[in-house]
Amino acid sequence: MQLNYLAFVVPFFLFFIGLEYYVSKKKGKNFFHYAESVANLNVGIAERLLDVFATGIFFYLFHYIHTHYSLFNIGANLWTWVILFLLTDLVWYWYHRFAHEINIFWAVHAVHHQSEDFNYTVSARITVFQAMVRSMFWCILPLIGFPAVMISSLLLIHGLYPFFIHTQTIGKLGWLEYIFVTPSHHRVHHASDAEYLDKNYGDVLIIWDKIFGTFKEEKATPQYGLTKQLGSHSFLWQHFHFPMEIWLGFWHARGIKAKWKILFGKPDDLDPRFRCLLERKLLNVKPAQQPASIAMKQYINAQTVFSLSLLFFTILFEKHFSGWQSILLSSFIIISLINSGAMLDQRSWIFYLEFARFLIVLIAIGTFYKNNWLISLLVIIVSLSIYYFRPIQKRYLKVLYQQR
Repeated sequence: MQLNYLAFVVPFFLFFIGLEYYVSKKKGKNFFHYAESVANLNVGIAERLLDVFATGIFFYLFHYIHTHYSLFNIGANLWTWVILFLLTDLVWYWYHRFAHEINIFWAVHAVHHQSEDFNYTVSARITVFQAMVRSMFWCILPLIGFPAVMISSLLLIHGLYPFFIHTQTIGKLGWLEYIFVTPSHHRVHHASDAEYLDKNYGDVLIIWDKIFGTFKEEKATPQYGLTKQLGSHSFLWQHFHFPMEIWLGFWHARGIKAKWKILFGKPDDLDPRFRCLLERKLLNVKPAQQPASIAMKQYINAQTVFSLSLLFFTILFEKHFSGWQSILLSSFIIISLINSGAMLDQRSWIFYLEFARFLIVLIAIGTFYKNNWLISLLVIIVSLSIYYFRPIQKRYLKVLYQQR
């Protein structure tokens, strides 16, 4: 049986998240907040899921460029591996720096900086859109002459390191601080304090920041998140609020120069009124909400565990699912993530998402077990659900949000 063993990355990361949580509690530190952790994991689940479909595309792109356009034909040996590592890290530095300084790149990177926590769950806040953009930067590597196999293999290893620098449980690391990006350096990078903004872009090596003048040492304890916090844990809002701000700015800008500045200018240059307008029209989170009920937390916990389990098995057995089955599984997971984030914001429309998930389950049953009697039963179940939709919805919201 052909399995995708990259699925075991999921329990690997979860183990260290659990370990960090345990250590932080033993130290009496409150590094984890419930809603933030769930929102962070939601983003990470979506990225891992969509990466199943995108990874092959990236490899093919690297291979195509190397085959048709490479300047040199570089073979694998000790020195070429070392050079490839240095170039990969250097390219990351410049991608990362541009992602903070140019609006269209910040639009896909901002999600990584939205959490007001700083722990291993924050490392999960990578979107597939960000993965696509940074892969465009890495296309210079096959153009130089490095084979796709070398690039992809190194990126797998290179991508592990940043996970371990998203933590407050590790202090400064002595002489390592002069060479590598450490948790202390990366805490500065994620800070929203004025003196820490746009610093420490390195991924593995801190030397690039020292060479290009963007290094800052951690002194005062940082505050994390954006300079203007989101005020929402909505999965959709987290992903699309800044692209929508750019679109509004582009639409209202007059002249090519002004439109160019919207796309390629700095995030700070965008008119903040666009965010306020979008918040009023689309977000509208009411500040006076009921505290999260026990039922709601238990339900979100169950959803998160189930989504993680589905993600693991979807990746592990990806070669054995048909296209239709993959679509059903992916749709169920993505709707679950949207649903979970909407629950954290205590939205009343989440029951429509629940109904959509219910329909996906019934369609999946009908797809896997093609039987006329079973399909008839499923049709009856759907009909009854539609007929009793309002009473079920009312009861659901009452239990979940403790509504009267």
